[in-house]
Amino acid sequence: MREYLKFYIDGQWLAPLEPKTTQTINPATEAVSGVIALGSPADVDKAVAAARKAFVSWSQTTREQRVAVLERILVEYRKRAADLGAAVTEEMGAPAGLANGFHVALGEGHLTTAIAVLKDFKFEEQHGATLIAREPIGVCGMITPWNWPINQVTVKVFPALAAGCTVVLKPSQESHFSAHILAEIFAAAGLPPGVFNLIQGKGSVVGHAMAAHPGIDMMSITGSEAAGIEVAKAAASTVKRVCQELGGKSAFIVLDDARLAENVAGATSGMMINSGQTCSAGSRLLVPAARMDEAIAAARAAAAAVSVGDPRTEVAMGPVVSKNQYNEIQRYIELGISEGAQLIAGGPGRPEGIGKGFFVKPTVFARVRNSMKIAREEIFGPVLVIIGYRDIDEAVAIANDSDFGLAGYVNGADLEQCRAVARRLRTGWISMNGGFDFNAPFGGYKRSGNGREWGEFGFHEYLEVKAILGYAPAA
Repeated sequence: MREYLKFYIDGQWLAPLEPKTTQTINPATEAVSGVIALGSPADVDKAVAAARKAFVSWSQTTREQRVAVLERILVEYRKRAADLGAAVTEEMGAPAGLANGFHVALGEGHLTTAIAVLKDFKFEEQHGATLIAREPIGVCGMITPWNWPINQVTVKVFPALAAGCTVVLKPSQESHFSAHILAEIFAAAGLPPGVFNLIQGKGSVVGHAMAAHPGIDMMSITGSEAAGIEVAKAAASTVKRVCQELGGKSAFIVLDDARLAENVAGATSGMMINSGQTCSAGSRLLVPAARMDEAIAAARAAAAAVSVGDPRTEVAMGPVVSKNQYNEIQRYIELGISEGAQLIAGGPGRPEGIGKGFFVKPTVFARVRNSMKIAREEIFGPVLVIIGYRDIDEAVAIANDSDFGLAGYVNGADLEQCRAVARRLRTGWISMNGGFDFNAPFGGYKRSGNGREWGEFGFHEYLEVKAILGYAPAA
């Protein structure tokens, strides 16, 4: 059993000022997997003081100095890759292949991208006699979720450090193992004391104290819409910047062509990755209504092929993160049935042969109306809804008829048609035919939040813009 009873503050592992602990549960076994300390506002004060002190010198380091530190972190990250993967499997139930694969690879990808961007980033530009300078915003408070724990920490921390900011991080209580290993990596790489600080705790206590803290200059949160709203409210009293990456109910549009069955199958199996616990998941699958039966057959077969079980083995899908999450997903599955959607795969309860753990059946509903709650609300589990459309105009209208606008997907053989559809979608990140890019900005429209992460665009969240007029002699 793991024990993480100290916080990483000012380059040291320190006991909390008000000792409190809580147990964590392995979602695959329902057994206690660890004990963690819970922080208080007093711990936040201590971490913020360390970050503010460190900002004075870290913000003045050169580009080359910060590149060197990040490159040392990369060396240490690669040394601990297996430890990170094992932690993700244990803390949130990701299958070992996924945890050691994409989960770990995302963290390394964000680090190598930050290094590459930093080497060429334009911190200063001259416009006539005026100098436009981009300077680090200051101390950055970060709140991260449990579903992609390495990704969500690294996509925030590395650009912030590269920009010259210092950090106070509060990871999710459900996925703290990997965050502690990342702190150990930073320490081993020689990151100066106070540049990165880690505190565990409840969002209502530690998260609120961070958001309201006058010593924190900006907040970045990835989480639910409700959590994002609470952070924004708490941050308003100090007029700090808030970057939010929140919920999604993303549309996956399959075009009417010879690849329909293949694309439906891919969308279905893709929805089940990470047990459907992905904010950008294509959870609304839009298919031509005239070919609904063909789409149902392809989706049913794809869902049946998703293996579910012990995440330490070679399965495609492990459990969801917690009992609360399991119960919420079950509620939505029962709701879909009562709303009259056609259940074509999965359904209530655990998969056959599994008697323990928070395992959910890969579930697919067909002939869903976009007005149904299972089509409008984020379920955050392995539940796909299939909606029929009559033509492209209706497909676009259905896709855009959502409170969210985080991601979108368009698959089809006609690239020009894919491009035309993608341009009409009111969402921040769109993948056509499986496209992926670490340098593409990621973030949402509408209630999916504001601000952008990933690549060069992620740097701008952590920079202030200063104009120095008369910087150059008059012509």
